[in-house]
Amino acid sequence: MSEMTEESVRAEVRAWVEANWNPEMDLVQWRNILADSGWGMPAWPKEWYGKGLSAVLAKAADSEFHKTGAIGAASSGVRLLAASTLFDHGSDFLKKKFLRRIITGEDNWCQLFSEPGSGSDLAGAMTRADLKDGKYIINGQKVWTTSAHHAHYGLLLARTDWNVPKHQGLSYFVIRIDQPGVSVQPLRQMNGHASFNQVFFTDAVVEPDHLVGSLGEGWKVATTTLMHERRGAADGIATAGRRGTKRTGRAYDQERAEIAINNEPYTWYPQRAGRADLIIERAKATGKNSDPVVRQEMAKLLTMYNAAQWMVRRARAAQQMGRPQGPEGSLGKLIGSHVARASNSVHTLISEADAMLTADDSPMNGVIAEILVSTPAASIAGGTDEIQRNIISERVLGMPKEPVTGMDRPFKDVPKNTVSQLPNKS
Repeated sequence: MSEMTEESVRAEVRAWVEANWNPEMDLVQWRNILADSGWGMPAWPKEWYGKGLSAVLAKAADSEFHKTGAIGAASSGVRLLAASTLFDHGSDFLKKKFLRRIITGEDNWCQLFSEPGSGSDLAGAMTRADLKDGKYIINGQKVWTTSAHHAHYGLLLARTDWNVPKHQGLSYFVIRIDQPGVSVQPLRQMNGHASFNQVFFTDAVVEPDHLVGSLGEGWKVATTTLMHERRGAADGIATAGRRGTKRTGRAYDQERAEIAINNEPYTWYPQRAGRADLIIERAKATGKNSDPVVRQEMAKLLTMYNAAQWMVRRARAAQQMGRPQGPEGSLGKLIGSHVARASNSVHTLISEADAMLTADDSPMNGVIAEILVSTPAASIAGGTDEIQRNIISERVLGMPKEPVTGMDRPFKDVPKNTVSQLPNKS
């Protein structure tokens, strides 16, 4: 068999789509055919609905598939984080149960990590998973959970052992969200959106075969999920529905409905990033492009913004060449926070007090005001700036680790923000 090249891959994709694609097909039916073919996720292993292609060839396949106008695999939200984590740590049972439905989009996912008392200190999670009668019983609370209100499954980090240091007592589960004992409550943000939720668990149940990795390996598995999440944050939020809205057919209609649901929590994310892309347009519209002070701040911002974009492209190129994840994820996440804050400041310089207006006659119909109240999230979501600095200093620069107390003590003996989830001492 001859070695595959980019051109041969592209030719095979074109031929396969021409022979199989029908826009009047049901979307899930089409994506099941896509899963069987391997072209939905060409970099995935052949035994798990992929083609086993290298990163370079997989990109060529994806690019050619996009050109055809055919609908691809479902890829929005947390589902690809779930897939990446299951590939690295999941059992064959979990892969068989979930990977195909991730491609078809039949399951929506959320990430159940942060808690009111353990956000940046993720290893201090207090949600507990107790093994009773052969099943794990979940009690506790999670917060800042995007899309939990329409998720079928969640990636859950919970404590299974209180008698070992905190990083060693965590385990990682896949939990069904729409079950008794799970309550999802949306959180209204100061920018008017409700993208996040708090999730309460009261004797919710997880079957033992839904444990990801081994018991007590939760921190290791969660680190994998976070690594992929930060890579995505550095790479920016992709625009879904790239095929546009003018194509007709049952599958396209169903995909547009899917995108509307999945993207709703993320509609304010461009504003969270600061919208540096609007700076020049706004300066010209207000005449501030002739103000030397404003011009200087614009130059500083756009220099940093473009440098960040170049770093993202470098990271993407390294990924396409099959290189392992480097420090670009944390670097990109951190510089993104700096860009967001600088954009906030420059937008305020340009629009002055009008930046606070949200009525119809406000700057860009309230977009500028939304930027001002959304950018603080950039330095918190997905790992705070402080956490990213620690990662960079310790793991990239080789600096001494930050002193932490209680790392070698049983978690039950470490002072906490709350005692509500501590095990019964009797």
